[in-house]
Amino acid sequence: MMQYIVAMLLVPGLLIGWLLVQHISRKYAQAHPELGEFREEGGGCGKSCGCKGKSSCQRES
Repeated sequence: MMQYIVAMLLVPGLLIGWLLVQHISRKYAQAHPELGEFREEGGGCGKSCGCKGKSSCQRES
């Protein structure tokens, strides 16, 4: 029973932690524009947009 309680607390805790890390990194990128634009994870062509190669990708960098 204790394992279920730990899992029920750990999984949402990890999710909230990851959202906090993303928020901090976005704020840091806003404060330091000289470092370039903030890139979301999987935001490039060929990673998660479903295109093969770079010829059909709508989001080109």
